[in-house]
Amino acid sequence: MAFVTTPSGKKLVTLIPGDGIGPECVESAKRIIEASGAKVEWEVRHAGESVFKQGIASGVPQETIESVCKTRVVLKGPLGTPVGYGEKSANVTLRKLFETYGNIRPVRELPGIKTPYSGRNIDLVVVRENVEDLYAGIEHMQTPGVAQCLKLISRKGCEKIVRLAFEFARSEGRKSVACASKSNIMKFTEGMLKRTFEEIAKEYPDIQSWHVIVDNCCHQLVKKPEQFDVIVTTNMNGDIMSDLTSALIGGLGFAPSANIGSDVAIFEAVHGSAPKYAGKNVINPTAVIMTGVMLLRHLGEFEAAQKMEHAVLHTLEQNAASGRGTGDIVGYDNPKCFKTSEYTDAIIANLGKRSEKWRVRDVKPIKLPQVSTAPDFVKATSRKTVGIDLHIESSLSADALGKSVAALLEGSPLLLKVVTNRGTKVYPATGAVTDCVDHYPCRLMMRDSNAELTEAQLADAVQRIAAKHRWSHIEKLQVFNDQPGYTKSQGED
Repeated sequence: MAFVTTPSGKKLVTLIPGDGIGPECVESAKRIIEASGAKVEWEVRHAGESVFKQGIASGVPQETIESVCKTRVVLKGPLGTPVGYGEKSANVTLRKLFETYGNIRPVRELPGIKTPYSGRNIDLVVVRENVEDLYAGIEHMQTPGVAQCLKLISRKGCEKIVRLAFEFARSEGRKSVACASKSNIMKFTEGMLKRTFEEIAKEYPDIQSWHVIVDNCCHQLVKKPEQFDVIVTTNMNGDIMSDLTSALIGGLGFAPSANIGSDVAIFEAVHGSAPKYAGKNVINPTAVIMTGVMLLRHLGEFEAAQKMEHAVLHTLEQNAASGRGTGDIVGYDNPKCFKTSEYTDAIIANLGKRSEKWRVRDVKPIKLPQVSTAPDFVKATSRKTVGIDLHIESSLSADALGKSVAALLEGSPLLLKVVTNRGTKVYPATGAVTDCVDHYPCRLMMRDSNAELTEAQLADAVQRIAAKHRWSHIEKLQVFNDQPGYTKSQGED
């Protein structure tokens, strides 16, 4: 990745201070980066709450987009997002606009930060897919009381994140990569990550690899976290899991992250904007400072990055010896509580000093994956449409609706195979008890199993049913390379 160099020979970085505690944390990291001797200059831009208030629905103004397009590197503070209403997250918007497909979230035990896991040498990284899955935020109200969110997972996305995980492991000299998925339940979406991982792992014989079901992975992270080195997973799983891992080493105040793309990289802490602490000069900026270390390594400023990390570790060692620390560690009312600015000054004073006890890894540049940009990343050698799932809104019972739809299809090339409700077969009746809602996917299949459904036949079937019932959604049932591209419902034969 090429970087923009200023006339003074420094690399230009877009700086987004963020909301709430963001400006204080970012200022702390900025001061330390500059004091480290790193060749960096800043171009300050804005996003988040202040932009939402200007009436810009995305939370990201055009001048910020233009700056990121130019510099291709961003250090940002947390951005506030309305919860449960209004605009999409500006954080997610930035990640998706610039296709930063990989979220790297390291956690490690730190000196003086006492947790139930102290002394167990936790040092692991969650590599989270960052632009697909449920976080794509594609939602629809199917009926007045039933919402749908589309979970989209692509083979291309899986290949990029899996390769990034292995390449990151190599860059840091790590020995293993585990893939965490829920492929036992979601066999197409989560299963795609598992299958891709197992194929690509063969290209990295120097790195141990294994698959683990994500709920067991979380269980194991609490039980024996030191067994993990790098974990690669899908977007939603990774978001939850990386918050869990940060708690193992002291909390979100110590959790940095990098959003990596083929063209742009965005560096930010895992934590949010914590508005109740804003402007009080009491927040722990370590997460953003360590994010700055990741930024410098990305820029090739390895010496400055190592100097910064050693200074943080040395300062935390001093804190442990003196009983001092940031408010989240020693208590905000404790007279030994560091102000944010004081803690920053202490780290700057320790630049050039080394921790003898705590390891700083020798890091090499990451070899970013080179994956085809073709939209049709996977090509089928054969395909066939064999039916549809027609989602119907109805207040009828499952039996009454099923009989009605079956009657409406008399004389059609399609027949009603099954009616489901939230994934469970409810017609023909199985004898089980299901508390139905008014959202019934009806599976229509070709009467002649050798025939392929035409668009005219599909339209005719929908028109017949629409004469009597309200429908909201159609999914084609397709067979690719002689393999069904759809799952059966619970109870369906």
